Amino acid sequence: KLLDIWHQIGIKEEMQLERMQAVKQHIEAEEGISILQMEKDLRLALDATLKEKNERLEELKQLQQQDEKLCAELFATPYYIPTGSIPSRLQLEELKEHVRMRSDEKTKILNKQRLEVFLKLRNEIRQYNEEIGHTPDSTLEKEALSDDEEPFCLTNKNIEALQTLVNKLQLKKESVISTREALKEKVRLLWNRLRWPVEKQEQCKMNIKGSITQELLRLEELKKENLKGVIGKVRQELDLYWGKCLYSTEQKSAFHPYYDDNFTEDLLNQHDEEVMKMKLLYEKNKALYDGIAKWEATWKQFMELEKKSTNPNRLVNRGGTLLKEERERSKIHKLLTKLGEDLKRSIESWEKEQGCNFLIKGQRFLDYMANQWEQHKLKKEQERVSLFFLKSRQGIGQPASGPTWPPSYGFPDYGGTGKAAPSSRNVCDPNSRFLWL
Repeated sequence: KLLDIWHQIGIKEEMQLERMQAVKQHIEAEEGISILQMEKDLRLALDATLKEKNERLEELKQLQQQDEKLCAELFATPYYIPTGSIPSRLQLEELKEHVRMRSDEKTKILNKQRLEVFLKLRNEIRQYNEEIGHTPDSTLEKEALSDDEEPFCLTNKNIEALQTLVNKLQLKKESVISTREALKEKVRLLWNRLRWPVEKQEQCKMNIKGSITQELLRLEELKKENLKGVIGKVRQELDLYWGKCLYSTEQKSAFHPYYDDNFTEDLLNQHDEEVMKMKLLYEKNKALYDGIAKWEATWKQFMELEKKSTNPNRLVNRGGTLLKEERERSKIHKLLTKLGEDLKRSIESWEKEQGCNFLIKGQRFLDYMANQWEQHKLKKEQERVSLFFLKSRQGIGQPASGPTWPPSYGFPDYGGTGKAAPSSRNVCDPNSRFLWL
């Protein structure tokens, strides 16, 4: 059995002979012992040999597993030991050395790969930092970008951390670019609203240089500068519609953003909304506003003719001109009366539909028309009285045929009070902020 075991574990023939001689000498030296003791000693020797065999086989198994894994990764040939044989100590030592060399080779390759990955990540970090104007703020980032001779620790954890940093910088760059493009579009729209020529826009674009973050700052400045001009133009447009809609000073003052000098997008939006509201208001009531404008113009013309009719020199060397003026005054009076009646019907219909008064400059327009006629009537009466007393002092009697001043054409009644409508919550007007929402 000893010979079989020695053969299995790879003990050479010369070594087997030496061991056999040693066993024989041991047996001969112990001739006085019993057979049982001898058997016991031999079994102990056998057990020790079997234990060594199992230990070698277990060590071989572990080394071969490591060798196969390393060789598979490195595309190398595993160390050869015949299958089923028991390795000698020399073979195990050679296999250990083989595994160590493969492990060192793998480490070198991994370090080289990690270095390549590190250099690539560092270049990406530097590029992103330059593009978006980012300043290193973490210890890891500062160490990775440092030019010191002390090498960066290329552990898997550090490489993964750098990759995470690159991903964050990439997302930040995308976000900043998106913000930049949105700002560019806003600035372009502002330029268009200011009617900037293309050449001026292109020249301004050329002045925006540097990192993306610096571009953002410059674009923000441009936007703020242009917002002031755009809001100024919108305010001019708003003034125009306020005039068309006959807004009062109080109504204009109610729009507080008009007096705000903090030029922001929100302020521009508020002005745009107000202009849109005024446009809708004007378009919806354009017929009424046009009628009022025509009545006002006709009233002004009528007042000028009335003024001429009271001029004492009107009878001097006028000939047929005087009759022509009287006919014109009569014509204008009829037109003014008709315009007033048409407006009265339209406004009363509007007031019935809306359930509130039609206010112009804070006053019900029908009351305004009635007040205009009332004031004119009072003025005419004052002129009659003044003329009467003047002639009385001069000793001139009233002619039988009537007064020498132009005859009265009568004063239309528009159902007004001649006074402004009371200010209350139950009184609304076409200029109301909430009426057309």
